[in-house]
Amino acid sequence: MKKVAVIMGSDSDFDVVKGALTELKKYGVPFECRVMSAHRTPAMASEFAENAKKNGFGVIICAAGMAAHLAGVIAGHTTLPVIGIPVKGSVEGLDALLATVQMPPGIPVATVAINGAKNAAILAIQMLALSDDTLAASLEAEKKNMIDAVIEKDKKLQDRLNEL
Repeated sequence: MKKVAVIMGSDSDFDVVKGALTELKKYGVPFECRVMSAHRTPAMASEFAENAKKNGFGVIICAAGMAAHLAGVIAGHTTLPVIGIPVKGSVEGLDALLATVQMPPGIPVATVAINGAKNAAILAIQMLALSDDTLAASLEAEKKNMIDAVIEKDKKLQDRLNEL
């Protein structure tokens, strides 16, 4: 199975990123988590991205706040899919969201919601599941669990409404 790289622009992003790491662990997806900065360690970030495919990675998740250039820098140096997590910082994270989502043609970054680490992991898992039937089955089972939970909540609501 391919690994997922989870890169944070700063260790202060860990509280957000741990949602992705928890989800990857839940599905048994191997990952590596690193701190790299698009601005302070650009050579390290570009070298990591350039070698990610040959080092066994299938998807790269990048979390960054404020200027949030990390996902774009990584995407500029690899053909692997890159998922950006804009991290809430200044201006409620809108700066990070816009910096992550507004990429030039040819350098796409899939972008989740501000602090949307869990969805970033699920998106990465879905990408890996395209060539991994075990992961695909796990995702299908989780979708069924979500459906069942909503049906149960609706049943409870209907019971409460009948008591009125």
